[in-house]
Formats: sequence, structure tokens, C-alpha cells
Amino acid sequence: MRLTRRGALGGAVLALAIPPARAQSAIGGPFNLTNGAGQSVTNQDFPGKFLLIFFGYTHCPDECPAAMYHIALALAKMGGAAQRLQCLFITIDPARDTPAAASRYARLFSPDIIGLSGTAAQVAQAMQAYHVYAAPAGPQGGEITHSDFIYLMAPSGSFISAFPGNLAAGTLAARITSAIGGA
Repeated sequence: MRLTRRGALGGAVLALAIPPARAQSAIGGPFNLTNGAGQSVTNQDFPGKFLLIFFGYTHCPDECPAAMYHIALALAKMGGAAQRLQCLFITIDPARDTPAAASRYARLFSPDIIGLSGTAAQVAQAMQAYHVYAAPAGPQGGEITHSDFIYLMAPSGSFISAFPGNLAAGTLAARITSAIGGA
């Protein structure tokens, strides 16, 4: 499990919490969040689409913008195969990231990425379903140490793969395209 540079210990604890035999089937599940237009969005709202999901926060100084940049470039490199995907950015910081802020942030990288937020309980439920680790990085609470994965989910909702957030765009595009069966 890859974490931001401050989260290695938390990642080790989380990795040990998910037995390897169960880890693949245990990732994913229902969520009910809100988009920038104030509309409810669930995991069921994208029938027939693969979901590419990244959890982060808009005030993240390094890992989140880098991962979002790689995702946007990968979508562009995938050409027509990207039409089979819906990419979601889900905030881990609902106190600061309103649905409108999450949406604006996602669209800075690509108009094809939907930014989502919700109540603290809604975001916590989504994070739990995807085994996302997040904790304040210091006493001020501005930065958040968090896991840094891009999740690929099948149209059925089953987990396919998790890619490191720092994976090069070309490699990410090739792996996603291979996993979803090409164009």
C-alpha cells in the first residue's frame, strides 16, 4: 500500500488489517456523495462504466495534484477507451472541501473528472469501503497524511486493481486499457 511520505506507518498498519486473500474482494462498496451542482451521486449512477476513483483533498500540496495530473494525462492517452470509464475525485477533507470546491478542483485537471464531497459521515463511509487511510499530519490539522491509490472498479462494482498515485501517465493508461479490455 502506498501512502504519502508521512503515512508509511499508518499504511503498514492498514495493510496488515486486510488479509491478502480478502483484500481484493474487500475493496469497494456503496457511497452516496454530492457533486458540484448539489446533486446526489452514488456508485450506481454510472451503469456500464468502469470507475476510476482517487481519494485526496484540494489543499494537498504534492501527492494529490500529481496523481490528478497523471490521471488526466492517462485519460487523454487512452483515446476512445476512456469513454468506458468515469473518473471520480472523492475528497477526504469534507470540512474544507465542499462539493463545489471538489468539483472545481477535479475540473482543473480534466472536465471528465467528477469531484465529489459530502458530510463527514458520507465521506467516512466511502473511505472505509475503499480502505482509504487518512489522518492529520500535524497539530494544526492543515495537511493530511493519506493513502495514495487510484482504484479501478468494474461496472459490476467489483474491484479490479489499485494503481499508485505516482504511476506515470503512459503506464497508467496502458494498465487501465489492458484491464478494461482495450478500446
